[in-house]
Amino acid sequence: MTTSAKSGNALYGLLKSMRPTQWVKNLFVLAPLVFALQLFSVPHVLQAVLGMFLFCMISGTVYLMNDVFDVEKDRQHPTKRNRPIASGILPVRMAIIACVVIGVGSIGASFAVDWRFGVVALVYLVVNVLYSMKLKHVVFIDVITIALGFLFRTMAGAFIIDVAISEWLFGCTFLLALYLALGKRKHEMIQAGTRRGKQRRVLERYRLDYLNHALLGTAGLTIAAYTAYTLSVSLPSKPWHSGAAPAPDAPYLYVTIPFAIAGIMRFYMLVSKAESADSPTDRMIRDIPFILNLVIWGVAVLAMLYAKVLMG
Repeated sequence: MTTSAKSGNALYGLLKSMRPTQWVKNLFVLAPLVFALQLFSVPHVLQAVLGMFLFCMISGTVYLMNDVFDVEKDRQHPTKRNRPIASGILPVRMAIIACVVIGVGSIGASFAVDWRFGVVALVYLVVNVLYSMKLKHVVFIDVITIALGFLFRTMAGAFIIDVAISEWLFGCTFLLALYLALGKRKHEMIQAGTRRGKQRRVLERYRLDYLNHALLGTAGLTIAAYTAYTLSVSLPSKPWHSGAAPAPDAPYLYVTIPFAIAGIMRFYMLVSKAESADSPTDRMIRDIPFILNLVIWGVAVLAMLYAKVLMG
């Protein structure tokens, strides 16, 4: 194989190791743009998209670093051994250099855009480094750390466009992410059975009954937080400064509550299907009832939030 071919394979391996298919999670950076009624403001949209791009680079760095940490273990795994670093397509030394360059560059750019955004991005990176090194092996702390990652994304999205959004929306983000993470762990336990320790070390420390109680409890709290948010958006909010965007005025947003409940219940059904080996978070994006409900909810939310904006 020629040098140029090897370089091309290494670059492809670098991109693949940064998990671009997982970057969809960074859409949470755009949530404040939508809920602060700035979707039609071009400057705000550009800032939010820039923030999402920076988080894609930072989260890609985390995935890359995680593969460096787990390279020896991945080489013993039947499928993970095909990952670029484990298979040798991407040399470990090149992966480490890429981690430093992309990570430092992305954090530096984040601070240049907005110091508050930069702080959140740095905390996100540090927390995920700790997750890769230790926290992913600590029962319940692992799923809480995952949920915090989504909360950081939402906070960063609010900072980069300089708007205030409801505390209830932050609560909804954290609880929903925690619910999805708990559901994934429950499904992994059901699927793994007595081999759960070999599949993921932390599963040895979970008990299915405790996990199920936590899942149901988080589902209830998520619904309660979303209900509180929909009932609060018509009330005046206290902005962070005089130039902050106004709070949305959508007194009928509560009509979307049934769709939120339906989505949460549908995910619980997907989690409980032990016959499927696919992750429930992967399966839900292919599940027609879930997608249909999500689309209806999204259209309803946008219609309620932007009705007054569109009507002038």
